Amino acid sequence: MGKINVLGTEVYNRIAAGEVVDGPYSVVKELVENSLDAGATEIEICIDNAGKTRIMVSDNGSGIEKDDLPKAFLPHATSKISSASDLDLITTLGFRGEALPSIASVSVTEIVSAVKNDEGYSITAEGQNIGMVSPCAAKKGTSVTVKSLFYNTPVRARFLRADKKEEADVTAMVTRFILGNPDVSFCYIVDGRLKLTSYGEGLEEAVAGVYGADTVSNCFNINAEKNNIRVRGYIGSQNYFKPNKTYESVYLNGRWVNNSCISTAMSCAYQYYAMKRQYPFYVLFVDVPADFVDVNVHPNKSDVRFVDTNLIFSTVYKIVSSILDGTTAAADFVVDTKRSPAVKSTYKDSPLPAVFGGKAELSEKKFTEIYENKTEIPVFREGKTSKPEEGASNLLYKSPPPSYPNDENYLSSEGKDEISDEIDTREREEQRSFILDTRKYVGALFNTFLIFEVGDEAFLIDQHAAHERLLFDEYSEKIAKRTITRQCMLVPYVFNVTPGESQFLSEKLPLLSDMGFSVELFGDSAFRVYEVPQDLQSIDLKCFFDELLSGMGELKNVTLTDILRDKIAMTACKHAIKGGNILTDAEIENLFSLLKGDMGLKCPHGRPICVKLTKTQLEKMFKRVV
Repeated sequence: MGKINVLGTEVYNRIAAGEVVDGPYSVVKELVENSLDAGATEIEICIDNAGKTRIMVSDNGSGIEKDDLPKAFLPHATSKISSASDLDLITTLGFRGEALPSIASVSVTEIVSAVKNDEGYSITAEGQNIGMVSPCAAKKGTSVTVKSLFYNTPVRARFLRADKKEEADVTAMVTRFILGNPDVSFCYIVDGRLKLTSYGEGLEEAVAGVYGADTVSNCFNINAEKNNIRVRGYIGSQNYFKPNKTYESVYLNGRWVNNSCISTAMSCAYQYYAMKRQYPFYVLFVDVPADFVDVNVHPNKSDVRFVDTNLIFSTVYKIVSSILDGTTAAADFVVDTKRSPAVKSTYKDSPLPAVFGGKAELSEKKFTEIYENKTEIPVFREGKTSKPEEGASNLLYKSPPPSYPNDENYLSSEGKDEISDEIDTREREEQRSFILDTRKYVGALFNTFLIFEVGDEAFLIDQHAAHERLLFDEYSEKIAKRTITRQCMLVPYVFNVTPGESQFLSEKLPLLSDMGFSVELFGDSAFRVYEVPQDLQSIDLKCFFDELLSGMGELKNVTLTDILRDKIAMTACKHAIKGGNILTDAEIENLFSLLKGDMGLKCPHGRPICVKLTKTQLEKMFKRVV
């Protein structure tokens, strides 16, 4: 007897649902895409209980004919394509014919629709049971209601997250549709309450509605065409950045995509202007010929493949970088130069450094290294046109972790303890005591490195790095042990957030309260800070919350010290004695005593405070021993 089974409709619809219907947000995605493909100019989205109980999407599109209603629930039934050759020229958002059958297989789904000059009809599908078509009152367009999502697949239902998280995903999806379809009016209602609305009055209105009116004034409105590729939308100025990547939106031929080729091109264009943990803002539309792109890559259609990725990369990069760099070509790409943001040049007195190998554009070889081989993007330090210093970090967006050298040139008391748990605590304490008791100050090298002799070993201490670490520990301890006293703000600080950021901050409100901040949700897409810790009342709240939101994918049980680490390190650096300062004998003695013999410490930026040279090493340098 044969072992190969031909799966029935119920089975393969369930399998398809596993890929297409990931959660409530994916149901909203598929239904809204169907509405847009039907030519709708008004779309209403309603969800209850984060979409778990009910999802309804209504539109004023072309509607579904009475005879086609039963076919809507059949697998691979679609009005978008009719033959295999159509796959090469896809212009609609949907085309597989999987969405409605997949949704219906794991829910109770009802369609009510009417075409122009005809009465309305409804049909309901529950699992695999498709009901009869019935006449009903309906206006032109279609309304799809999905109830009891995953009611017949309890395992999938258990994987649904908390309501706030599922709702945040749906809200993020609706936001994408508002930005990607600025000529369509959207109304988004959550549990009977209006959450988002747009009036279909263009991209400027959509961007201002989602991100706030001040966003538009900080962006370039661009419309460029190059190599038969059109690039348009809003891109942030050289001084306008966000704390994470949730403010980056790309629409390819009207479809939202998460494409590494385009995002890498944008990162390259902004690389000379962005500081650490800063990300550009953009709502970018890229239009290419239909036969230049393959959208049939994955069921959720969130990524695409290009016939020539190098051409896409270089085109997007050249257009955006020319605008940011202020070249003569920028005048042809910016829509309204009079309304362009006022920008402070980062490189006031010097030209922008050459990008790669002295060329201000990407070669095919360099593109292959960056995009296809996934290497890091080189970046130079601000104000320098030469290559980075030897050994310096040259990675964009990624700060190298503190190194813990396992080298004989470094004292291995605390340093090696951080990379190995095998060092005995008692031995370390004895070693520190020995250094404190037997050290002999020899002198200073370049008024920067203090030289101490301990037996047959010499220690070179960087006076700035050592003092910086001591101050950092002192400030951190004060922050950790501080008494919280709140200071009411005369004018509260209000800032806008994305749906993902809103959900993240809502979870962190107890933590912020413990730190001494009084923060509350202010409307649907903003937060209000009305009290701050008294000892931090001069803090830059924008920088503080940008720092907090920049790590929202990583932060779990964080403390105030964790969040303020960079600021504490900067303060310590500013107040520490500098290299070149001449210290008195008393200051040298005090600094060494404060170190308590711990020569393995590192400054807050990861540099060692001390290097050890043995007598044997020095003798080898002078060829006294072999």
